[in-house]
Amino acid sequence: MVPELVEVRVKSVLNRVCGMGFEWSVNPYRGCAHGCPFCYARRTHWFLDEDGVGRWSTRIFVKVNAREVLRRELARPSWKRDLVAVGTATDPYQPAEARYRITRSILQVLAEFRTPASLVTRSPLVLRDVDVLQDLARRAGATVCVSLVTLDPELARQLEPTVALPRHRLQAVQRLSQAGIRTGVMLAPVLPGITDDPDNLEAVVRAAAESGAHFVAHNVLHLGEVTREAFRAFLEARYPHLVRVYQALYPRRYAPSGYRREVALRVTQLKRKVRFKAGGVLQPPSAPQQLALL
Repeated sequence: MVPELVEVRVKSVLNRVCGMGFEWSVNPYRGCAHGCPFCYARRTHWFLDEDGVGRWSTRIFVKVNAREVLRRELARPSWKRDLVAVGTATDPYQPAEARYRITRSILQVLAEFRTPASLVTRSPLVLRDVDVLQDLARRAGATVCVSLVTLDPELARQLEPTVALPRHRLQAVQRLSQAGIRTGVMLAPVLPGITDDPDNLEAVVRAAAESGAHFVAHNVLHLGEVTREAFRAFLEARYPHLVRVYQALYPRRYAPSGYRREVALRVTQLKRKVRFKAGGVLQPPSAPQQLALL
């Protein structure tokens, strides 16, 4: 189904964030055509009285005036050029971006105001903006995280129905890294019983390093409002034998801390086994921040 694109004009695009490792975020769209059942941002459709389960990927709100609003916000004397995370509640390079180019314009404004940025995407469309990302990297700093949950193309298609195949995303990692942009792989979300087996995790970590990634970060699935309903429907259709497992594992939003620690340890050990790119040369990670989770 082709998503309905709803053009909206907003009063603000710069959002203050608490408890996330960065203080500000910008989202050029609301909703996401990728339709991943695990997407934690589905609940943001509720804020507009929209259906975050059935309409999350079919009704996309496009912030057509984002560029001018962001310029006004960054021009304030109080702005301190803090890191801005682009695409925390949507994929900034979902298909609508090919037409509207709002993410590109946001990156241009950030570069103009010498404001460092990070962005997360599942789309190779990010390669279109290598020139802007290079400019931003020179002026203030830029990091791109390309999300991967698995290298298995069939499993990826189940979990990410409209997203580019894993090999295409790894090619994007390679080209971004070769262009001098700090690029990593976000192994996220790790799905209990589906993508958390050691072979799958190791395959992603190794492929990231071989593609020239500077780092790998990860997080484990969490099931908040709306997402819980969407993911349960996915399980019932694809993995009915796991429905009760998830009910036991997720009485609340987050998986048990012991499970999260186990996954974190496993990923950290895998990262220590492979060689990540630093300074244009593949070498073992040495600085603590290279092992840190985003």
